[in-house]
Amino acid sequence: MDSSPNTNKALTETRFSDLEPSLSGDIIEALNRSGFEFCTPVQAATIPLLCSYKDVAVDAATGSGKTLAFLVPLVELLRRSTSYPPKSHEVMAVIISPTRELSTQIYNVAQPFVSTLPNVNSVLLVGGREVKADVKIIEEEGGNILIGTPGRLADIMERMEILDFRNLEILILDEADRLLEMGFQKQVNSIISRLPKQRRTGLFSATQTEGVQELAKAGLRNPMRVEVQAESKSESSQKLTNSKTPSGLYLEYLECEADEKSSQLVDLLIKNKNKKLIVYFMTCASVDYWGLVLSKIPELKSISLIPIHGDMKQNARDKALSSFTEASSGALLCTDVAARGLDIPGIDYVVQYDPPQDPSMFIHRVGRTARLGRQGRAIVFLLPKEEAYVEFMRIKGETLQERKCSEEASDVIPIIRSLAMKDRAVLEKGLKAFVSFVRAYKEHHCSFIFRWKDLEIGKLAMGYGLLYLPSMSEVKQHRLSSEGFTPVEGIKFEEIKFNDPNKASRKLTGKQRQTIQTAEDEEEMARDYRLLKKLKKGSIKEDEFSKLTGADDF
Repeated sequence: MDSSPNTNKALTETRFSDLEPSLSGDIIEALNRSGFEFCTPVQAATIPLLCSYKDVAVDAATGSGKTLAFLVPLVELLRRSTSYPPKSHEVMAVIISPTRELSTQIYNVAQPFVSTLPNVNSVLLVGGREVKADVKIIEEEGGNILIGTPGRLADIMERMEILDFRNLEILILDEADRLLEMGFQKQVNSIISRLPKQRRTGLFSATQTEGVQELAKAGLRNPMRVEVQAESKSESSQKLTNSKTPSGLYLEYLECEADEKSSQLVDLLIKNKNKKLIVYFMTCASVDYWGLVLSKIPELKSISLIPIHGDMKQNARDKALSSFTEASSGALLCTDVAARGLDIPGIDYVVQYDPPQDPSMFIHRVGRTARLGRQGRAIVFLLPKEEAYVEFMRIKGETLQERKCSEEASDVIPIIRSLAMKDRAVLEKGLKAFVSFVRAYKEHHCSFIFRWKDLEIGKLAMGYGLLYLPSMSEVKQHRLSSEGFTPVEGIKFEEIKFNDPNKASRKLTGKQRQTIQTAEDEEEMARDYRLLKKLKKGSIKEDEFSKLTGADDF
């Protein structure tokens, strides 16, 4: 074994070959082939416990190497099992994770280690394809290790009496807090109820919520608690503090007006065009819109922009992730579907264009970079009225350094508006994204900081490059500020054509109609805007304005 010194501060001085009980030669060889010699703290603490037949509840920072911490002992326990080698339909291990992407990643990482066990077959069970296809694979090829999402796993277990769980060795619940947040409690309970009580269980979580603790009580027997926090150094205090973020991560915030955000984003992308970035938006519609618009801005033509969100078909999500993982540079535009668990190599920069609805997701988002001792940067865009978020994060143990707006950023709003005037797809996607953002903002968990009634709708719509303000009940009812918005005059919006002729022939669904304005809505909004100008000039009184715009109906 190479005795070179360990220079990676995210790793311990403990080699996998030093662990007690000792790992098998096949596992050590597989680890060496994959480039793993030294353990991370969570691996050094967890692997010996599981290999000693203890249940574990692991609370570790993102990017800490949790996947190997359960895969290595899982394979070791199967090798030692009295049922080894298993029959084709004898299930010896189950791994549950909250998303398809994370399950797929775990499945791929597991293969070099599972391959050291002859006659053991692992099966990936996630949504996005017919259940019948999974049933057929298991019937024909068997399934000794089941890896997947709660819904599909529960479904398969219910349908397939052929599966034998009596000799199950180990159950792993990965991202347990997220499993509960996403509403999988019922499916998880259903899975656990079908498994023998005499088993090992590993519960892995980035945060120990009350729900996770209850799950630990129900599913684990006298668990050993493993808690590993990263140490981060605040630039201002130079003191080491416990933090959920990796030590090599530099956190920033950028405060700017809503009508400047898009220009600042484009400037940041241009300046980091040779790097690998993840850009987070609050809604699927926003990802669709900015994915379309940014790809058409001349200065960004050389940058690979890859959108991914939960409303995309599974094969499209898989293709997007694979493409971005293999790329040496570019930007992944996404929602929180890519915020947790995914280990995409070489992320230099995490950009939160929209702060997350759920503040706990902040840590998971920024944890996509600076993984396993590497350096990384993360920045969150904030509106002036959201500045209290900086102090809120400081109280939670995360210090954000201020970054000034770039004075070199060129105004991209005229470019975006020009695109909307030439292509109805841009116009409609922009309106849909804007409406979805406002409605998602209303549901913000930190409503004491992100107060949707303080949203400056006019500036926000300008930042989205909209040609006109959509007619929304939220705007009418609460008369959110339209100051700063300049509507485009002299254009018949209904006459704007699709650049893609295929889209022109498609009929919109009822759901799409709810957020995309018809010609009648457009006419109404233009009239409302003219009345608003009259109100400001004093030509009409407020009660008359309310009556004419319908604001007094709410």
